[in-house]
Amino acid sequence: MKEAIKKYCTSLGLDTVGFMECKRFDELVPYFEYRKELGVENEFEEKDSEKRVNPKELMNNGRTIISIAFPYLYIINNYNQIYFSKYTYGNDYHKVVAQYLEKVCHFINELGGEAMYFVDSNPLPERYIAWKSGIGFIGKNNMLITEKYGSYVFLGEIITNLELEADEQIENKCGECEICIKACPSKAIKQRKENDIGYVNNSNVCLSYITQKKDIEDLWFDKFKGRMFGCDTCQDVCPYNKKAQFSSIEEFKPKLFAQQVQLEELLKIDNKTFIEKYKQLSCGWRGKNILQRNAFINAANLQKMNLIDVKDISSPYVKEYYYRLLKHFKL
Repeated sequence: MKEAIKKYCTSLGLDTVGFMECKRFDELVPYFEYRKELGVENEFEEKDSEKRVNPKELMNNGRTIISIAFPYLYIINNYNQIYFSKYTYGNDYHKVVAQYLEKVCHFINELGGEAMYFVDSNPLPERYIAWKSGIGFIGKNNMLITEKYGSYVFLGEIITNLELEADEQIENKCGECEICIKACPSKAIKQRKENDIGYVNNSNVCLSYITQKKDIEDLWFDKFKGRMFGCDTCQDVCPYNKKAQFSSIEEFKPKLFAQQVQLEELLKIDNKTFIEKYKQLSCGWRGKNILQRNAFINAANLQKMNLIDVKDISSPYVKEYYYRLLKHFKL
């Protein structure tokens, strides 16, 4: 059955698939507790540790976890003055990955098994599962790095009641390399390794996270440096991404407007424009106001606040940032 599932995934264009036993991850308990003690958890993380370490909380008769990598890289481009992270260029991966996983689950049902799928916003430690399933290793920046696609992948998981042979985990290949640690603009990547699980990094100061969180402090305004949503710095410098192959998943083909950011459009964005264009991207889930706020921060950095009249700002949330930016940059 395992080979049949892998063959079916390949027919969908998914050639990086791994299997592991569905079991409680007791070895992760100290790791999550230590992160909590350090205060480096963020608002997007599951707070209930039991849900994070026990996949049987999600499917009590689960026997195997299937991890699948979804490559998204289509182009290696030189960033413009203002840019979105490469993972946002195509259709919203939350929806795309769910559609593919649903097909795989249906195939497993036809084989006589039960299956549930999970994408991103779930308590599973998906990068750890991907590592244990043999589809990649966890780099010092805590990204899952695959041999074929580097770290330019989304991850999805399926829990099934079928007992399938587990794959062997891949040895970490970072070695003494510290390129990502040195390149990180906010020093979110720590050099301290507590155990074999990974580096205890501080995601709360990761610029990708900062661009996505609802409330940000003024001290971050100067550090955006063109980032509209996401960061990419640690991925851009990673040696394993220099040879990453491109994706063949049609839904991840880049939208031109995502590659060539129109600052003035984002400064003046209305609901109609957001729904017709930006909502379909992977950054769309954060809503119009976050994108408009980030556009204002980047405009302030470029001394281009004159492109918008405060009277045209309808959102009180965005208007507050407008005045904070004027004060911070002394405009």
